[in-house]
Amino acid sequence: MNALKAGAVPADCLEGKETITASTWIPINGVELAADLVIPAGAKAVVLFAHGSGSSRRSARNRFVAQVIQAAGMGTVLFDLLTPEEEASDNGNGQLRFDIGLLARRLGAAVRWAGLYPATRGLAIGCFGASTGGAAALQCAAQMGRTIGAVVSRGGRPDLAMAALPRVESPTLLIVGSMDPVVLELNQEALAQLCCVKQLAVVKGATHLFGEPGALDEVADLAADWFRRHLCRR
Repeated sequence: MNALKAGAVPADCLEGKETITASTWIPINGVELAADLVIPAGAKAVVLFAHGSGSSRRSARNRFVAQVIQAAGMGTVLFDLLTPEEEASDNGNGQLRFDIGLLARRLGAAVRWAGLYPATRGLAIGCFGASTGGAAALQCAAQMGRTIGAVVSRGGRPDLAMAALPRVESPTLLIVGSMDPVVLELNQEALAQLCCVKQLAVVKGATHLFGEPGALDEVADLAADWFRRHLCRR
């Protein structure tokens, strides 16, 4: 069971107002990316999700994590990094979904959008990345500095952004399953390159997708706690 229940919202994350739930479009360099956002009543922070290769804003795993973050009193924005047309053309070779530079630029544009969008303007911003989305989140953080208040990577590929890691200033949590040895080693190497506040959390008995009983619950609780500590108390 999750440690964070709906309604058990830390006071340091809230200020009043009404919960906002909406589907919208994020305009980025001539394309529009579909986005779903939930901003709990009075949230002081919002977390943008960068999904992994072959996934989308509809990822069941990311939506589960987002619900726990919402229950902790923070907003979430899940959006597609590629348009439907790009996804369709990319199914054959996968080049776009592994283009970390492109994904990081689009995440950065979404961060800037969140800074202007009425429902999220003025909120502290965090980024949650899964798989290749973890690399995109870290590269974006390296480019945007303290605009991004915290980063969490789930089963991420930070090695794909290794050159950018020493420039990351955002407090960064890397979450990896103990039964995902290759990715665990890559994250250990990445942790050594980070110069910011950092932590590597290893979920015992979990494989790459955290499909084991209780594994994703632990990921969600770790992420919500990290974002609450670094985004809400400032």
